[in-house]
Amino acid sequence: MKKIIIVAGARPNFMKIAPIVRALERSGLFEYRIVHTGQHYDENMSRVFFDELGIPSPHCNLQIGSGSQAVQTAAIMVRFEEVCLQERPDLVVVVGDVNSTIACGLVAKKLGIRLAHVEAGLRSYDRTMPEEINRIATDAIADCFFTTEPDGTENLLREGHDPGAVHFVGHVMIDTLLYQRDRLGPETVSRAALSLKRRIVGTFACMTLHRPANVDSAAALGALLDAVAVLAGIAPVLFPCHPRTKKNIEAFGLMPRFTRDDGVSPVGPGIRLLDPLSYNDFLYLWKDAALVLTDSGGLQEETTALKIPCVTLRDTTERPVTQEIGSNVVVGGDREKILHHGRRALAGTWKESAIPALWDGKAGERIVAILDGLMNGRTTPV
Repeated sequence: MKKIIIVAGARPNFMKIAPIVRALERSGLFEYRIVHTGQHYDENMSRVFFDELGIPSPHCNLQIGSGSQAVQTAAIMVRFEEVCLQERPDLVVVVGDVNSTIACGLVAKKLGIRLAHVEAGLRSYDRTMPEEINRIATDAIADCFFTTEPDGTENLLREGHDPGAVHFVGHVMIDTLLYQRDRLGPETVSRAALSLKRRIVGTFACMTLHRPANVDSAAALGALLDAVAVLAGIAPVLFPCHPRTKKNIEAFGLMPRFTRDDGVSPVGPGIRLLDPLSYNDFLYLWKDAALVLTDSGGLQEETTALKIPCVTLRDTTERPVTQEIGSNVVVGGDREKILHHGRRALAGTWKESAIPALWDGKAGERIVAILDGLMNGRTTPV
């Protein structure tokens, strides 16, 4: 039986590999190992987390931890090479665009192991983003590409990749979104999130901010928060705050712009600063929001899948389908655009949108079926 190593480097990566792992479990076609590089340490990655995803805990944790781009990438490569030499896999599967993606991809290829990239072909054309470099470099060496949208396929073909190696399968993150959404309830959501939702008065919005261009400059962060504060005067904005973002908010003297939730009172207008939330807790909140403001790539896709208005606080997106047919608009830091689109969403007059093709919760199954054909010589229909 052929062996596959599936790599994840951070909590969002586990969301992406989960549908593939579940499909592998159901099929019984391959022996597999889950390798967690430990690129991002997350104390909440307990057994419960993996039970909620319906997958086993990682078979191996490299425990790399934080560090500069170079230090982290090098450390992952050293440790992952040891794993590959011990396990002797026939294929390595990497997902997304984090440092673990390119680091493990390089190791696999230098050892002569076939490499598959899930979420391949996405391009923002902004090479100041580390993720863009990771995407381009991983696609340059991969043998097999699984794309989430037609633009990704077109990018890869334009870059000269073999059409027979490029497979449009849909989006594994949407698989996880739908899987988790259907399981939300008192047993999978914290009491704090349940209480917060009950106390919200009327329409509300959610926001995330973490990209350096938005949060590492006092002027940029202050301007974004001032614009959002105008919208928060119409409806409360729930803001689970990334630790780096919170640190900068405090350092820049921006805390007066927020209203902390006391866990008891009704939640009315204002920007409500929250501690970071688990995936299920945040999904439980934003799935019913009238508006999501974000600089996250994943939320652009997830909101599109649920047709929830999304205002992306970036100048570019590597996920153009979310704006072309989905519910996303990309506005950067333009105050007038933020207010214009935000007010439309809160008033219920958002643009018409559609769900992209194959974002149906079955991408993981398609990937495993294609891998079966490629590695075992079977022509499994997909």
